[in-house]
Amino acid sequence: MKSASVNLSVADRSFFDRVSTSAFTNPFGDERGLADRCALGLDREATFDEVLDRLLAELARRIAALAIGGRRVDCTRFAAEDRGRVTIALLFLVFHASIERLDALIQQQLAAGDASCAAPFTGEICDELRGYGFTHDEAAQYVAIFYQLRRAFYFITNGLVGSSPAMKQLRKRLWENIFTHDVRWYVACLWNRMEEFSTLLLGETGTGKGAAAAALGRSGFIPYDPAGRCFAESFTRAFVPINLSQYPETLIESELFGHRKGAFTGAVERHEGVFARCSPHGAIFLDEIGDTSEPVQIKLLQVLQQRTFSPVGGHETFRFEGRVIAATNKPLGRLRRAGVFRDDFYYRLCSDQIEMPPLSRRLRELPSELETLVAHMLRRMCGEGARTLVDPVMGALARGVGPDYAWPGNVRELEQAVRRILLTGRYTGDTAPEGEPEGDLAERLARGELTVKALTAAYCRALFKRYGRYEEVAKRTGLDWRTAKKYAES
Repeated sequence: MKSASVNLSVADRSFFDRVSTSAFTNPFGDERGLADRCALGLDREATFDEVLDRLLAELARRIAALAIGGRRVDCTRFAAEDRGRVTIALLFLVFHASIERLDALIQQQLAAGDASCAAPFTGEICDELRGYGFTHDEAAQYVAIFYQLRRAFYFITNGLVGSSPAMKQLRKRLWENIFTHDVRWYVACLWNRMEEFSTLLLGETGTGKGAAAAALGRSGFIPYDPAGRCFAESFTRAFVPINLSQYPETLIESELFGHRKGAFTGAVERHEGVFARCSPHGAIFLDEIGDTSEPVQIKLLQVLQQRTFSPVGGHETFRFEGRVIAATNKPLGRLRRAGVFRDDFYYRLCSDQIEMPPLSRRLRELPSELETLVAHMLRRMCGEGARTLVDPVMGALARGVGPDYAWPGNVRELEQAVRRILLTGRYTGDTAPEGEPEGDLAERLARGELTVKALTAAYCRALFKRYGRYEEVAKRTGLDWRTAKKYAES
């Protein structure tokens, strides 16, 4: 005989609702810390870890109090109106108890490479979830989502360093790109359909578009195999990058789609392109997409629309099931108006469009971010012993370029600056910065060589480079933001 449904008390219902808010709040926003404090009714300031520890302890206490007769809590025994609350609370508790082991697996998999590592502890997580009333399939799916959550957090945190408002916003946007703006939507119906959502990364050269793409590409959903107590594949295979600008026009199609033996002169053997090498749970990163010709754009558009491709010289049709991430430092608005970049291809690429902030903007927002980046780079180059090198490198930068240097090469230039200081003890900046020199612009203005349109465009570009937001450009010029953007990209 089936036991009667259990109802939560008013107090437990309110607490579990607050836990649910924490569970589904973007971890890279200030809102997450506020949600955790709200769940505990805390007004005082406390570190994120302190608040989370208290929240988990209180949640465990309330879960234990719900057990009847010493038996483990079973989420299926609760009334329909409370079952969802208890389910989320149990998942929240089990996930946080598994974090250290999931993080260790990420490190192990990075070292192991493309062979999927065994993860015996995942069987224990499955057993625990089934003990709480989850079905076998539900438990397996939640283990996979737990692993995905930790991978996304790991690669976004470690791949994109900095605490400026621009970087905080960037990390939030990357998290949304993986899990949508509401994780409940993702878990309910999108976890196995994200290949339909392409991403376009925009920004100046050296701003970290490759790092952002790698964080996205390594954070896709990978199914869990309960029988083997491992995941279907290694996330190291999931990210396949290709820089389109490094191949001549005659070879790009072969590198993308592969070719059959004899397809063209020099094709002495069969070759697999990146679309064939990408796993069903992975992502292809098409860097420098703004450099592609119209014929290549048309073929890539077909892949995005029909999810199929054929090797050069072959008649077979293969299905592509991964995601597409593209990036460019070119002004696509200008290229589209010139007819160089197809509108239909652009609209297929930009399910999501993410702007990478230039280093100059980040340092204006938070000057101390320079030291944070230098310390991170030195640690990666020299190991933990590099802590003693931070002050000398920062001193060399202060002497060589000063606090107002524009860093035209962005983070990539800073990394090379750190290397040059390690080798020579000095760095004096880029002697040929990108863009139109301000002095030359002033001379052309003095000689009367600039039209009002050209002057407005140059001013809008300079403002956007400084502030990184078209709303700010519009505010300072008195233009509508769309007009300001049009001038800046002209």
